[in-house]
Amino acid sequence: MNGFHAFPDKKMAFSETWRVLKNGGDFIGCFYIKGKSNRTDWLVRNILAKNGWFTPPFQTEEELREILQEMYKEVELHVDGSIVYFCCIK
Repeated sequence: MNGFHAFPDKKMAFSETWRVLKNGGDFIGCFYIKGKSNRTDWLVRNILAKNGWFTPPFQTEEELREILQEMYKEVELHVDGSIVYFCCIK
């Protein structure tokens, strides 16, 4: 649910999540997205990523929406500051 920002190969993480989810199943998650808060982006770039807690690349809201819409038949996305919450149905 909350950890895609830590995976170095996010494309593979999204693919594996989709692969193991049964048809009609829900993929629900939340994580950091870039471009919504200069302060949060600075924190992620200069502290969290440098310490290995977060791993780039990081998606913007638009990039994430595009990724999810290509994979899932239904996508609901909500943004609160630099956090995105989503529910997708395979």
